[in-house]
Amino acid sequence: MRVTQSMLSQNMLRNLSSSYNNMGKLQEQLNTGKKVNRPSDNPVVVMKGMGYGMQVNKVEQYQKNMGEVNNWLDSSDDALDGVGQVLHRMKELATNASNTGTMTETDRNAIATEIGQLREHLQDVANTKVGDKHIFSGSMTDKPLYNKEKDKDGNVIGYEQGQSFKNNVEIEVFDGINLRVSTDVSEMFKDIDMMLDKVKDLTATGSTATGESFGKLIGDIDGHMDVVLSKRADIGARSNRAELMHNRLEMQEGAAKKQRSQNEDVDYEKTITDLITSESIHRATLSVGARIMQPSLMDFLR
Repeated sequence: MRVTQSMLSQNMLRNLSSSYNNMGKLQEQLNTGKKVNRPSDNPVVVMKGMGYGMQVNKVEQYQKNMGEVNNWLDSSDDALDGVGQVLHRMKELATNASNTGTMTETDRNAIATEIGQLREHLQDVANTKVGDKHIFSGSMTDKPLYNKEKDKDGNVIGYEQGQSFKNNVEIEVFDGINLRVSTDVSEMFKDIDMMLDKVKDLTATGSTATGESFGKLIGDIDGHMDVVLSKRADIGARSNRAELMHNRLEMQEGAAKKQRSQNEDVDYEKTITDLITSESIHRATLSVGARIMQPSLMDFLR
């Protein structure tokens, strides 16, 4: 087969175009830091990248859920710490009121006033919220545990006792793993509220409707303090597990991002070396092409 001048020219142009395309891809990889910038570059890498990206996004969402878990547990523990302080103060008041021989009318009125303030404080604690959710209302997070509305007889409804206010609230923190963030305290708040009435009655009259003494009442206060401590211990155990899950999610995030990087990100040293090699080959192609081109008729005419 006879090789003509036009065949040499066309082959050279085709090779030069291929060389330009190769250098263009390498430059684009350096600019974007990615091995592939469109699905046609490498469909397999793109599909794997989508899977790794979904895994990273899922882990990031679980980490956001962990933030919500920590908010619930920390707020619950702080609230119950406030309940414990109220009980300590109630014990002090009951102990002081037990000295009936030294109590004056003014002292009894002062204690009754303080008990009223403690009751209002407990009602506020029972309605603690995280964001727009009531954390002590079970699954009824849109409603307060202490209902200040009045019934048809004109009495304040008070602490809700329905089963919905005792149901657990769980938040998903990993595939198939849920952590309980709610704490069932409806009965506890109601019992403490009833005990406040007993302290108030004892202070005013020296006895309650059931004839209880200060000694019995102080013992009941200690019992409620034990209940609060038990609730806080349960919250602490769940907080420890939440910390373990947080550490696990951090490891999962690191592994997922590493896999995605290995799949998508360029090796800058290798890519720069390939680009320099391509440029050298391109220059050599231009030089050799200029030499092997046969003189045209115009060259002879000159």
